[in-house]
Amino acid sequence: MGGPRGGGSPRTGRLTAPVVVIGPMGAGKSSVGKRVAKALGVPFTDTDRVIVREHGPIPAIFATRGEPAFRELEADAVRDAVTTGGVVAVGGGAVTHAATRESLVGARIVLLTVSPEAVAERIAGSDRPLLADGGIDAWQTILDERAATYAELAHIVVDTSRRPMSRVVDEVVAWVRDGEPGTIDAPEHTGGTP
Repeated sequence: MGGPRGGGSPRTGRLTAPVVVIGPMGAGKSSVGKRVAKALGVPFTDTDRVIVREHGPIPAIFATRGEPAFRELEADAVRDAVTTGGVVAVGGGAVTHAATRESLVGARIVLLTVSPEAVAERIAGSDRPLLADGGIDAWQTILDERAATYAELAHIVVDTSRRPMSRVVDEVVAWVRDGEPGTIDAPEHTGGTP
């Protein structure tokens, strides 16, 4: 993983490197990412929303074009979002695509984790294509397949299972500010490195 690039500070609404939020389905990537971006005063991009806006509903893409085609669209969306900068939330399976992983080089990567018990409530009634047959068991199988890639990419791991969203956001914001040059009165570093 490359180091931060560029210049600026979160106090001026710029980051030296994009912050990318990864993790399994239901971990809270979009919610956390949006709030972190707001706290830092930088743009936020949810790549799933970009795909839906440009190509239609994700379940329909999976049904008509298949997962490989979706992953190509996703890789393009991630590359564009990382180039734009700010905070980027990517889909749970984005890291399975080589081009997407390549786009993440140089980014600061936050892995959000969640327990199966906590995620079961969050994904109930979901239309997520990969969970259509199997629910929480399918979720666990998918997580097991991706866990090593998540761990390899992550610079910080934050669990969202039973913690208030505000605490999760504060921890990520503090970690980002701690690593940003030129930041004045940055909060104490609260995150660990896996």
